[in-house]
Amino acid sequence: MANTSVKPAASLLLALNFCMYVVLLGIGGWAMNRAIDHGFIIGPGLELPAHFSPIYFPMGNAATGFFVTFALIAGVVGAASCISGFLNLRSWSRESSPATVTVATIAWTLTLLAMGFGCKEIELQYRNARLVAMEAFSIILSVTQLLYIAAVHGPSP
Repeated sequence: MANTSVKPAASLLLALNFCMYVVLLGIGGWAMNRAIDHGFIIGPGLELPAHFSPIYFPMGNAATGFFVTFALIAGVVGAASCISGFLNLRSWSRESSPATVTVATIAWTLTLLAMGFGCKEIELQYRNARLVAMEAFSIILSVTQLLYIAAVHGPSP
């Protein structure tokens, strides 16, 4: 397990990550709700448009649907990994560390995937302020989650 001198830093990063994952989920939930409410409406007897996409979002650009979907998945897994991290902080033992690091690494890789779609969304330009905030949170989370993994998986005593 990591040295006890890193425990306060790990605690701070864990609390920060949990709050940021909750915000990411909140904004992502808003975007998904808006897409469901204002997406394509296909009635009986109507045909699908030629370029129909099941991941259509009425705001943003072509990458928005993928970004929001993967950000929601990363947010759920990230929040769950933070809960696992809080339990690890209580015991702070060598036995609980591998499970915590594994879940945190999975959350980090999903966050990196969402960040990649966020970068593509930035490249394509057109998006609203909430999506910009969501992109910023995914970029910051990819760094802070890596720092948390490094703190927990650091040198043994």
